[in-house]
Amino acid sequence: MTMTGTGLPIALIGILMALWLVGAVVAIWIGLSMRSQANKMLRQTKRLGRLLETAPAFPVVVKGDGRIDAPERFARLLGLDEPAASLSELGGRDNAGLALKDLAELESKVRETQRTGRGFTLPLAIEGSNRRLTVVGNIADSIIYPNGAALLWFFDSTESLRELERRAQESDEARSAFSALAGLIEAAPIPMWHRRPDMNLHFVNHAYVTAVGATNGLQVVEEGIELLEPENGQTAADFAAEAAETDTQKERIVSATLNGERRQLRVFDIPLGASGVAGLAIDVQDLIDTKSEVRELSEAQRDLLNLMSAGVAQFDARHVLSFANLPFQSLFAFRDQWLSEKPEFARVLDRMRENGKLPEVRDFPAWRKDREEWFRASDPTEENWLLPDGTHLRVLAQPIPDGGLLMIFEDRTEQAQLASARDILLRVRTATFDNLFEAIAVFSADGRLSIWNRLFAETWKLTDEQLIKHPRLDELLPLLAGHLKKPTQISILGELIRMTSSNRAQRKSKAIFADGRMFQIATIPLPDGNTLFTMLDMSDTLKIEQALRDRNSALQDADAIKGKFLANMSYEFRTPLTSISGFADLLKAGIAGDLGPQALEYVDAIVQSADRLSEQINTVLDYSQIEAGALPLVLEEVDVAALVAQIAQTKAQMADAAGVLMQVEATDAHGTMSLDAKRIGQAIGQVLDNAIRYHRAGGEVLFLARWQNDVLEFVVSDNGPGINDMDVQRLSPENIHARGDDPTGAMTRGLGLPLARQIIESHGGAFHLHSEEGEGTTIIMALPRK
Repeated sequence: MTMTGTGLPIALIGILMALWLVGAVVAIWIGLSMRSQANKMLRQTKRLGRLLETAPAFPVVVKGDGRIDAPERFARLLGLDEPAASLSELGGRDNAGLALKDLAELESKVRETQRTGRGFTLPLAIEGSNRRLTVVGNIADSIIYPNGAALLWFFDSTESLRELERRAQESDEARSAFSALAGLIEAAPIPMWHRRPDMNLHFVNHAYVTAVGATNGLQVVEEGIELLEPENGQTAADFAAEAAETDTQKERIVSATLNGERRQLRVFDIPLGASGVAGLAIDVQDLIDTKSEVRELSEAQRDLLNLMSAGVAQFDARHVLSFANLPFQSLFAFRDQWLSEKPEFARVLDRMRENGKLPEVRDFPAWRKDREEWFRASDPTEENWLLPDGTHLRVLAQPIPDGGLLMIFEDRTEQAQLASARDILLRVRTATFDNLFEAIAVFSADGRLSIWNRLFAETWKLTDEQLIKHPRLDELLPLLAGHLKKPTQISILGELIRMTSSNRAQRKSKAIFADGRMFQIATIPLPDGNTLFTMLDMSDTLKIEQALRDRNSALQDADAIKGKFLANMSYEFRTPLTSISGFADLLKAGIAGDLGPQALEYVDAIVQSADRLSEQINTVLDYSQIEAGALPLVLEEVDVAALVAQIAQTKAQMADAAGVLMQVEATDAHGTMSLDAKRIGQAIGQVLDNAIRYHRAGGEVLFLARWQNDVLEFVVSDNGPGINDMDVQRLSPENIHARGDDPTGAMTRGLGLPLARQIIESHGGAFHLHSEEGEGTTIIMALPRK
């Protein structure tokens, strides 16, 4: 064991012991030299020997040959059973003597002292014991030991060494702590400094140096570079002196420039008594900015909460209302003046109850106490309140970390009403689906059956147990296949549904059941991604359709027979009618002899009736041709004025006989036009016939021809009784009723106007009839120039 850090105390002890030894030796030397005082010296020697016996040091003389002279109590000090004769015998024992390592070093030091005369001090340990010795060695006096012996003084330094070791350990720990503290201060991210009692800078850390832009701390200290600017005429040193004077830590917020940027600093001046004043500066610019942002965010949040439809109230840790948005005030009928008093949570609930804004409860105090537990809950609480006025509120109570409570009140009245309406709509939909004539099912995007109606289940004979499981399409198709006439065609239905679901396009198909029923199938994509599957039983419809086809075929055959019948009957009537007309003409000509006046009158009546009947037969034949689409037209350039004059001339006699005044105007009808003169004359003649024949005596008929741009109009107008229904003129002849007592009027009236209309339209023209009962009739036949 070597002496480190403890050499000075041991040296002092050695010097003390040496002085003690020197004093004893001197005393012995004086006693021996003064033979005259032998008795006195003998007594003094005894006292010195006794003094050595009781001294805390043990003298041991090591002679040149290695033998030693030591007191007996030295052996007891080392725990030896008997005194040692040589230095080497002081160790090598179990639980006694010196440790071999210390003994070897001691022998080396002794030999060196004997050789060079240099002293030494060495700590020693005793085997098996916690005691420690300190040996101080020097060369022995040559007068007493002339052969170069070494004088060793052994001191029991157990307690001293322990104290020294403890002090050394404390010193090491303090040095280590100081080094760590110094390193921590140097590495601290905040500027730190120390001022001497004279308030001059003594030490600054690296953050300080960086903040002021200096090279190192020595430069800062030598030049006295201050981090903080003077404030209100006081320098940073003045503030530090004030803290030292009052022995009170001072704190302030100042502005300073750090690394070229203006920042807010929280500065601390910490008095250290006689050591001076320590200081540090914490950058609080980010904290101030954050507080500002939090304040702005809080204000923005409150503005946002005021715009929300839900009511929001916040209570602090003391259960006091700290914020309430406008919807909350409106929802619970609170006044701003009352809320400004910052009521507690219990008072708020009481006022809600007074305003009728709480659910009716049997024990309100207990109910209120339970709600106060929301402040201490670890998880949010959600409740639904049904208020006496029918309002539905969803209440969410969220504990906040500072011990407060945030409450959100959402008016769910409309949602509840919508939910109720939705339930009603679902029931209505179910009832509607179940009463449709179509079998309906809805398949979701994953192919699972989600909705169906009663007819769907009945059509496919599916049970509730099968449907309630909402089977997938691949599970449902095998259950449906057995009902088809060809079970293998069930794959077509499945493919229709899949294609509609993926391609979002409507599909149609048919399905024939084994019992002969035929269904029209349609798959329709729905907006929500599902697919609507419909089945309409077409069996009865197809039967009705076939019956209609058969009836239409029968009607077409009957119409053809009617046409043939009219044609045949017309030709059959024409032959005897020609004979009647011919014989009447012969009788009138006197071939059979002269006839009397009355007979001639009868013959004239026969001729007129035959002409009228012939005209009607021609009309029937022409109408039959028109209906068959076989009316021939011979177009040629016709002088319009000449055509009008010709038609008027043929009808003048008839008008005179009926006592009707017929006026003809064709001054604006000059020029020619391509048309069938015979057919146009027939059409206009039919219209004039109706106007003259069904007109009262003394009436007037106007026959007008005019050009309207490139359209030639023939107008026939009368002031007769009119027609009681305009639409009858555009119907078939069997639906037109003639006026008057003439039994032939119905036929004439019924076929004349429709025939005229067909002739005009066959020329690409238009036939317009305007009539009011008692106001007369006007017919306009317009022919465009081609």
